[in-house]
Amino acid sequence: METKLVVPQNIEQEEDVFQLVNEQESPLQSVLDIQQMLPVQDVEAPDHPLESNPHFIDANVTVISAPHDKGVKQKAPKQDKRGKTGKAKSDTASKAVKAPKAVKSVKATKDPKAAKATKTAKAAKTAKAAKPKITNPDATKPQAVKPKAAKTVRPKSVKTVKPKAAKAGAKQPPKPKGPAGPEQPEFDLAESRWYLNRELTWLEFNRRVLHEATDERTPLLERLKFIAIVSSNLDEFAMKRIGGLKQQIGAGLHELTLDGRTPRQQVTECNASVREIEAAKREAFREVRELLEGKGIVIESYDTLTPKEKKLLREHYYTNIYPLLTPQSIDPAHPFPFISNLSLNLLVTLRYPKSREHSLARVKVPIGLGTPRFIRVGKGDHFIPIEQVMMNNLDMLFPGMLIVSCEIFRVTRNANTEKDEEEADDLMSMIESELKERKFAPIVRLEVGAGMEPLHRGRLAAELELDEENDVLEVSGMLALRDLFEISKLDYPRLHDPPHHPIDHPQLPAERNIFHTIRDMGSLLLQHPYVSFSTSVERFLREAANDPKVRAIKMTLYRTSIQGRIIDALVQAAQNGKQVAVVVELKARFDEATNIHLAEVMEEAGIHVTYGVVGLKTHCKVILVVRQDFQGLRRYVHIGTGNYHTETARIYSDVGIITCDDTIAQDVTELFNYLTTGFTAKRNYRAVMPAPKLLKKALLTRIEREVALHQESGGGLIRFKMNALEDGDIVKALYRASMAGVKIDLYVRDTCRLRPGIPGLSDNIRVVSIVGRFLEHSRIYYFRNGGAEEYFISSADAMKRNLEARVEVLCPVTAPELTSELRTVLDCHDADHRSAWDMQGDGSYLQRQPAEGESGEGTQQMLIAQAQQRLKEALKQKKKPMQK
Repeated sequence: METKLVVPQNIEQEEDVFQLVNEQESPLQSVLDIQQMLPVQDVEAPDHPLESNPHFIDANVTVISAPHDKGVKQKAPKQDKRGKTGKAKSDTASKAVKAPKAVKSVKATKDPKAAKATKTAKAAKTAKAAKPKITNPDATKPQAVKPKAAKTVRPKSVKTVKPKAAKAGAKQPPKPKGPAGPEQPEFDLAESRWYLNRELTWLEFNRRVLHEATDERTPLLERLKFIAIVSSNLDEFAMKRIGGLKQQIGAGLHELTLDGRTPRQQVTECNASVREIEAAKREAFREVRELLEGKGIVIESYDTLTPKEKKLLREHYYTNIYPLLTPQSIDPAHPFPFISNLSLNLLVTLRYPKSREHSLARVKVPIGLGTPRFIRVGKGDHFIPIEQVMMNNLDMLFPGMLIVSCEIFRVTRNANTEKDEEEADDLMSMIESELKERKFAPIVRLEVGAGMEPLHRGRLAAELELDEENDVLEVSGMLALRDLFEISKLDYPRLHDPPHHPIDHPQLPAERNIFHTIRDMGSLLLQHPYVSFSTSVERFLREAANDPKVRAIKMTLYRTSIQGRIIDALVQAAQNGKQVAVVVELKARFDEATNIHLAEVMEEAGIHVTYGVVGLKTHCKVILVVRQDFQGLRRYVHIGTGNYHTETARIYSDVGIITCDDTIAQDVTELFNYLTTGFTAKRNYRAVMPAPKLLKKALLTRIEREVALHQESGGGLIRFKMNALEDGDIVKALYRASMAGVKIDLYVRDTCRLRPGIPGLSDNIRVVSIVGRFLEHSRIYYFRNGGAEEYFISSADAMKRNLEARVEVLCPVTAPELTSELRTVLDCHDADHRSAWDMQGDGSYLQRQPAEGESGEGTQQMLIAQAQQRLKEALKQKKKPMQK
């Protein structure tokens, strides 16, 4: 995730995971059930708002959505006899943004004095009775605008129509600055019905990921990989999100979310959704398993093995597994054993031959540290789960005892064990303490194999202090399907996606000093994994470490690989006498132990290691290299949207920029001074906008500016690409922009609180989610800005935690050739008829399907092809003879 569509153990879902369950105190209200608005009648049956969008791609669709709840209905606003919708309460948050003049309602003959002055008193009286809301006073026939027309049609062109001359003495309405359509109804943006739930929309994203496992266009072993990904995501969701919600419940918190839910309601509804996903996942696994058998890849059951195979497995068990086992008795004389997080466990019921009394014992399945989950049977690709081998050879572990039954279970512990940094004398010691406490953290979920004895199930729930009805999940078949990653990596080229080999950046020739190239080019855009991470970012660090003219290197590290070349380059730089400073984020969830180890390694090498600002996670991805050039010191900068992680750089879709721009370099210098001291006074950022101080304000200000410019001259357009849209202030600002007529295209991978396509509120907004072979991870922000277009890349999603509780950066991209590349990325999302899902107003998604005759290429395949084409063109140019 971290999709975290990719490698399991460190899938970075940007701290979003899956949830389980708690008590149900009221009828389920699905997040996907939008409250019904008052039906409106179209005057002239305008086109669908999306069809008027130049970026809209018409396509056949497949529907995937959670079941709709019919229990709770929202009352529609009342109508009077004329069909006029009653006024909703105004959003208090909208007071911060001045309403453009063109949006104001103007009522004809509103001034009684002006009405008396006219000679057409009778006509004025009629107009007063009808009270049509006219937002375009320049229209020649205002009476044609009926109050019921709530839909907004995106104008393709702007026409100025002269109004009819008013009679003498009549009060004239103010002339709008720009084009205006039918007036929008008023919406109270504080109402919870306009927002979706963060947790439930993230679960909905995993339905889309799981769909890849059922899609026949996906190669078989890739389908198995997607099943493992969803399983891993559900585990992390239970650990982080459900764990956090249960902490809120335990603390007695009843604060409502933006969508109007209590912590208990969220746990209950997430529980229902997780059970549905689990059932669908089991069915997908059954289907894929059968298809793999036809290819010679078989996951066996013990009872289907031949006697010879069983004998060989018993010998393997005795030699390689038996020495690792530690059976633990469960009885009054022995306390209930500690159960480690995400471990598989056998609950064995046994008795002495001449006794009727049963005893219980727990045996942990020793997976990991070189012991695989699946053991090969024979010479082919036949495998059997290790727990089945153990269950059928328990006589070695309990000699002379009668095995009455053997059942399997698994627990998930809370991963939220953060302490107060301000109270810690040593941050590293505090994190190490947190990791120890996490091992003993409260259990939030118990999974048991189907058919477990009810008495045993109840006892486990009681011993683990769980609610049996809500916190225990019965699973048919194998538990811990995340371990299927082992089998999905088998070497069957035809059962995998076509091999992808990142290209070397065409403008970074290997034979030339990289700093000379950057100095000549000014800035370069990197698109990973289409462009090699090794020959760009890692090379940038390697050459900095060995270049005798480089004086200093500064860098942030959020997640990185423990055996990657990033740390090697930094250590080499320090050994070469350069000043090296690294800001390590020790609290990167699930990577804390790795980061502590890396920090110790770097400190031993003489690197100056700091841990960022107290109370804020350092999530920005920045490298600063200071080099002695021929004209003095020059600073070279890399800013990216993804982590400095060698493995994930091959499976995450990210962008980055390498530049020697003086303004950006000066801002990054100020940023590092802030990160290493925590002092914020008088830092003047001129290009880069960091969070939490400037980034959110910059986005909100630009959204408001887009509204104002649209009111003046039309053509307002906003395009955001991100992993998640969760921040309430950003969502409200986008709603207001849509109501003002600004077109908004959102490419949001997973969590999205905003409801697109609601007439009058968000019918100018489209939300698209891309799910493919790579995890979409880049963040791009675009504003048309009246034609003076602005592009930004960022490490931050539009989430409250990113904008207000982390150090992030928003970096402008200004070079035309680079902005053209970013525009191409967004355009590919619009042209995608393979991996794109269009979000509906109720939170469900429709997958686009290629029309007959179309290739049906996905976004990522298109970007692979474009990268290869750029490389071919660059090689052609290189082969051309030098022109005088």
